[in-house]
Amino acid sequence: MKKVLLTFLFVTALLLAACGNTEDSSSTDDASASESDSGENTNEEQAEEASSETITYESEDGPIEIPSNPQRIVALANGPNVLALDGNVVGVDEWTYNNPLMEGKLDGIEVVSDENLEKIIELEPDLIIVGSWMKNIDKMKEIAPTIVSTWGSLNYLEQQVEVGKIINKEQEAKDWAEDFETRAKEAGEEIKANIGEDATVSVFENDAKQLYVFGDNWARGTELLYQTMGLGMPEKVKEKALAEGYYTLSLEVLPEFAGDYVVLSKNPDGDNSFFETETWNNIPAVENGQVLELNTKAITYSDPITMEYLLEEFHKFFLEE
Repeated sequence: MKKVLLTFLFVTALLLAACGNTEDSSSTDDASASESDSGENTNEEQAEEASSETITYESEDGPIEIPSNPQRIVALANGPNVLALDGNVVGVDEWTYNNPLMEGKLDGIEVVSDENLEKIIELEPDLIIVGSWMKNIDKMKEIAPTIVSTWGSLNYLEQQVEVGKIINKEQEAKDWAEDFETRAKEAGEEIKANIGEDATVSVFENDAKQLYVFGDNWARGTELLYQTMGLGMPEKVKEKALAEGYYTLSLEVLPEFAGDYVVLSKNPDGDNSFFETETWNNIPAVENGQVLELNTKAITYSDPITMEYLLEEFHKFFLEE
């Protein structure tokens, strides 16, 4: 009987120990799961808290409270600038959307306009960037904090730094601006050494009805050519286009504005018939093969994506060909 009793007690002890281990294991698993859930909730809460934090930005319209780390930006202006900094863009203007340089950079991004407020509302932006010339700005301010930008109020390097401030990437923007300016100035010195200090460059563009020549601050590479590279501008262009940024030409006076080299912003949707005329073909730059044709849709901004493209194109045109 003693042996039977001892055996019974031993088995009972083993069973109780096993149950205890199972409960401990279950408790440990529950605790781990609880800690994991708590960690996930904390991360989500931190993300929500970060997106809800604001800073005071000194805009053209005065101080404005904007998200410190905007997550849903509608960029009706300066879209390529924001994209160059990998900003969280959900909507851009049609011109940016159709820009061939933006190919592959706009997945999941919608086309919006200043006249389609319903579309903007649908995108639930936490920040809107607009041009000062656009419509419905006051109404957009009711949808989300809205920053107004005036074209030409800052040079292209300053503008990128300003966009960096807006989307919490100021240092990245500064680093690019400093590096690009250095590289562009060096390229300008190389080009002047190659084509001559006194050589001049004109920038023309055609649209459906008109022909234009540009000064030094109207995109199309003008800031890069004249401001940073320091290349020469024909006197007639200085006289007519420098103050306003551009000047509308008639075909007859075109030769008066043509430099030794021509950068042609060629509009694929424009009237290209004048390129077949004697007036155009008798311009020395055309006769000498010193014309660089670029797609208008690709060069109407002065953001880093465009400027890097133009720096490469100018380097090839003036130095490699």
